Amino acid sequence: MPKVIAILNQKGGVGKTTLAVHVATAIARKKRRVLLVDADPQGSALDWAAARRDEPLFPVVGLPKSSIHKELPGLATNYEIVIIDGPPRVYDVARSAIMASDLVLVPVQPSPYDVWAAKEIIDLLNEAAVYKPALQKAFIINRKIVNTAIGRDVADALSAYPIPVLETSVCQRVAFAESATQGLTVYELDPEMLAAQEMNQLADEVQRLLP
Repeated sequence: MPKVIAILNQKGGVGKTTLAVHVATAIARKKRRVLLVDADPQGSALDWAAARRDEPLFPVVGLPKSSIHKELPGLATNYEIVIIDGPPRVYDVARSAIMASDLVLVPVQPSPYDVWAAKEIIDLLNEAAVYKPALQKAFIINRKIVNTAIGRDVADALSAYPIPVLETSVCQRVAFAESATQGLTVYELDPEMLAAQEMNQLADEVQRLLP
């Protein structure tokens, strides 16, 4: 069975799809068989794949259903890693994604509103813990403003919740938006740029958390 990583937050606009696409790419660049599942009814990851001229390093399938945990084993038999790009505010789909996962990453932007809003997904994770006591989970600070203390302050605020914060933060960089408009990743713009290095670090840290 593949290892399944869900990127979830009930709050919209926290950069779930950007993280999902780039973590999937970073892992696939290491010659691992990756499947990206778009579980958001808006279909942003599917739109990204459709905007590409070249085939991505991994297939992208849409599965915005409350039956992800039932359907995914049949879809994912030939893959080593599955990334689920989760939906905002669709509780039954988010619950199903959690039940399908080995690891849940919760992206949080460096603002007090995001810290407060994280309670919703933490409540869902706590509910799931009854059925999945071995589930790994962690916050990731996303869209951190370079050379500010805000990211550190948010990490301190998140410590009130019972899950850890990843060491790797992803900064707000124009390259992410520029690449997305073309159906690309930052690796295709320049694999040596800081944005690509951050995503490599994130993918490595994420894989170390997998059981």
